[in-house]
Amino acid sequence: MGAQRKEEGIKLIAGNRRARHEYEILDTWEAGLVLLGTEVKALRQGKANLGDSFAEIRDGEGWLVKLHIGPYEQANRENHEPFRRRKLLLTRRELRRLRPRIDEQGLTLVPLRLYFNVKGMVKVELGLGRGRKLHDKRDAAARRDTDRRIASQLGRRGPGRGRGDD
Repeated sequence: MGAQRKEEGIKLIAGNRRARHEYEILDTWEAGLVLLGTEVKALRQGKANLGDSFAEIRDGEGWLVKLHIGPYEQANRENHEPFRRRKLLLTRRELRRLRPRIDEQGLTLVPLRLYFNVKGMVKVELGLGRGRKLHDKRDAAARRDTDRRIASQLGRRGPGRGRGDD
């Protein structure tokens, strides 16, 4: 967390690794957030948790719910509420495209990561996902393990080593 990603020029604040395990991510969007000053300062200190957060569309607006941003220590009584709903900055066109997929197809909008972009603005990467069943999670874990074993075996042998046919 908080590690600099040089290839994209972004600074990761928080990631949601569990989201890719529990959901099959079909598509991703980038959105801005409406934040208070103390929230931005707390994010610069890395005080964020995407744990159980999700996004919803209500009354034609996108909202990020259950995102925890810890309090900023140097703030006085004007500090922010850690679990307040935060408005997502998505265009009307994006909202119109997302709405039917969420309502009719039963998909969920899940935050995948929270980061500062190149310009220093806070952005959230949202994934449109379908919930995985328990057997799907097991299949995915087994596939990952198999791929890992194959990669380690191929890496160990390498060309011209241990074959005896040189």
